[in-house]
This record gives sequence, structure tokens and C-alpha cells, in this order.
Amino acid sequence: MMRSLLLAALAALFAAGCAGSTAAGPGTGTGTPGGKTSAKANEPPPISNRAKLLFEDALSALEAQKKANALDYPSLERKFKAALDADPNVAEAEYNLGVLAERQGNTQEAISRYQAALNKKPTLRQASENLAVIAQNAGDIAGAVSIYQGILKIYPDDGNARARLAEIYRQTGDQEKAMELARAALMREPQSVTAYKVMMRSYLERKQLAMAKLVALRAMKIDQNDPELHHTIGLILLQEEKKDAARLSFKRAVEVRADYVPSRVLLAQMDLEAEDYPGAEEHLRRILQADSKNAAAHLNLGIAYKGQGQLDKAMQEYDEAEKLDPKMAAVHLNRAIMLHRHKGAPERAIELYRKYIAMSGGEVALNAEHPIFGLLREAESIVQAQREAVAAEEQQKKLEELQKQQQELMKAEEAKQGGTVTPASGTDAPAPTAPAGGTPPPAANNPPANAQPQQPAAAPQQKNPAKTDPAEPSDDIF
Repeated sequence: MMRSLLLAALAALFAAGCAGSTAAGPGTGTGTPGGKTSAKANEPPPISNRAKLLFEDALSALEAQKKANALDYPSLERKFKAALDADPNVAEAEYNLGVLAERQGNTQEAISRYQAALNKKPTLRQASENLAVIAQNAGDIAGAVSIYQGILKIYPDDGNARARLAEIYRQTGDQEKAMELARAALMREPQSVTAYKVMMRSYLERKQLAMAKLVALRAMKIDQNDPELHHTIGLILLQEEKKDAARLSFKRAVEVRADYVPSRVLLAQMDLEAEDYPGAEEHLRRILQADSKNAAAHLNLGIAYKGQGQLDKAMQEYDEAEKLDPKMAAVHLNRAIMLHRHKGAPERAIELYRKYIAMSGGEVALNAEHPIFGLLREAESIVQAQREAVAAEEQQKKLEELQKQQQELMKAEEAKQGGTVTPASGTDAPAPTAPAGGTPPPAANNPPANAQPQQPAAAPQQKNPAKTDPAEPSDDIF
């Protein structure tokens, strides 16, 4: 499932966490006679000047990359680690390394960094808030609430913790309590974008679009570079059926932060619907950079490849989607369409169509107008036609074989008849034998006494006989 990029981490990285680190600071400590250093009981130990310089350099690099909208995580990690190596007590460097790890999906490393930062500086509230958000995203709602309540016990006027508690109530369906806590957070921190977000989400879920848009625009006056604000306005515009305007808002969201996944998802979906397959591919690749185990993104990337005629790549993405989520029925439908219409394998496609129907709850669970039924009938008709063609071909072959056998028999018979022995010219024919007990037949040169002599037949007369040249060919046609 797509990993949620945590808002607490982002806010802390780009605002309170980093800027506050400089102000609250790596501690300076105070010198004492004799060259010794001392610190107040509840303050962190002093930080070396070299560590301070390295930390400031890391923050400057972060700000520059933020403006360029191109974060180089490895280089930032090296810079914050350099500050930490120079002085392990730089809690802010430990914290920011946790934020960078979380942005890259390394949740366990982020947890370790946040805990280490709190051990070094218990007053670093941002680390506690981020641990609470991680617990919340992992489904440990009770653990998250406990952390937020612990923060409020120490810092009763903390507006951010209240705003995050409000978000938990919103997610659990208690909209009234969520709005109450969000308003309380704004009373203490009027610039709390987190509280405004809770309110705009709550209005949006209750279909109060005008109020949701109003709150989002107010929050945008505080931070125009928050991608979620642009994304939420895009969602409102979608519900208002202003698709082109919504697309612009989603594009703005990824402009201010290239790895903002929710807007990438919707932009990819819009591009697939518009058959802009290269555009969809770009967004889907960005999504998979943030979450390589996103089964839906792999499936949609396969569709984008298919739209561009890259069928083998499409099949690979379908296979990857199935590995990540074997219960995703849509994988079988898309693979079946590929086999049916592009790979010449309708029989295998029929199996997958039926598997999709079964995984979707059976035929009764699907709308009668669902395209799957037309596709299935089409594939079945192709298979039937193929079977009939094969049967006809086999019948034709049998007929041809039978005709061949008959011709061979006729030839054999003709050869047999043509081999009969006939008398040779000039050989005396055998004398006829007399019937038993009868008179022998008369000899050919002794006709009977009463026999009349036969007159020779007159030769036919030819009218105007043509002179023929023996050397000329005959005009007879045989």
C-alpha cells in the first residue's frame, strides 16, 4: 500500500524543525573559570563551534535544494552526519536525519533517529510529534494519542499537538471533536496550517465545498508551498466537475514538491483516461520512486506501457503487481485483455476472465453491463471459431487422404490390366477343339459344301482424294 509521507516530518524539515534548530540551537554553553564548561541542570550540553558550522552548512544546503525543488538526499545526509560526527550532542542533526530517512520510506531508521534526538534533547517536540504520526499511520491510534497527550501535559499551549489530535478524531469519524480541537489549536497558534488542514478535510468530507475551499485559501496565505493545500483545492474542483482546473491544482502540488504522491496518483489516472500514456508513465514512475511496493502503481504502469505498444513491459508490470497483491482482481482482467486481443491466446484469457469474475464476487456481484461479460463472450466465440476451423481442416485432410488412396488403387488396377499378355504377330493361333462327341469344326480352308463363296467387299470410293505427303504431320486430334 502507498506509504503516506508524513506531514509532521515535512513541516519540521522545511519549517519549525530546521529553522527552530538554529534558534533553539545547538547549545552554546557558558565558560567558567579554569576553562571548564558547565550547563544548567535541564539544558543539553554545549555544542562545539565546528559542529555548529557544519550544521549551518547542512541547513543552507537544504534551503537551496528546497528552492530548486530537487532534494539530494545522500548529500544532505552526509552534511548532517558530518555535524553529528563533529559533536554527537547535536540533537537537531539527529532529528533531521530522521526526517530524511522518513521521506525516503525508511521508517525504522527514522524512529531510531527521533528517539536518539529526544534522548539528547527532550524538549525537541517535533521528534515526539513525528513518532506519534508514525504510530498513527501504523494503526496504533492509542499510542499516537498517548504521545500527543504527553506533549500537552508538558506544553499545555502547544497548538500543533492539539491539531494532530484533532486529525485523529476526524479520521475516526468524530467531526465535532475534530473541529473543536482544531479551533482550539488556532486560538493558541493562529498560523497553524495543520489545524487549517483538519478543518478543510472535515468540510470536504461533509460535502461543504465552499467552506473547505475558503479554509484552504486561508491556509495557503500562510504557506503557498504546501502541496496538500493545492491538492485539496483540486479535490474540491473535481467535485464541482471542473476537471481542467483540478488538473492545474494537482500539477501545482507536484511543482511545489515533486514527490507528492497523492497528486501524482490523480494526475496519472487522468492521463490514462485521456490516453496520454507517456504522461501517465512519468507520474507512475515518480510514485514508484517513493513507494516501489505500490501494487496499483505497477498495474497502472503496465496499462501505460500497453497503451504505448510495449506489451512485454506491460506483462512484467502486471506480474509485479500480482506478486505484491495476489488479491488484486484487476491484474487478471488486464492480463486477460492482453492475451485475448494482443497475444493470440483467447483460451488462457477465458480462464483469467473467469478468475476475475470469481474474485469480484461472482456474476451476481457485477453489473450486467460490466465490460467483462462482452470480453468473455468475444473470447469464447474466437475459441469456438478456432475449434471449428481445426475440425474442418482435419475433415479436409481426411478427405484428401481418402482421395489419394483411391487414386493409388486406380493406378494399381490400371497397371495390372495393362500388363495382360497378347499373341505375337506371325504366330499360329491354337486350333479350336471339337465339342465333346460332336463333329469337328471345319477347317478355315475347307468351307462347308453348301457355303456360298464370299464376294470381296468393294473398296470405298474417294471423292477428290487429296494428295498427302508422308512427311507432313497428321491433322488428327487424339
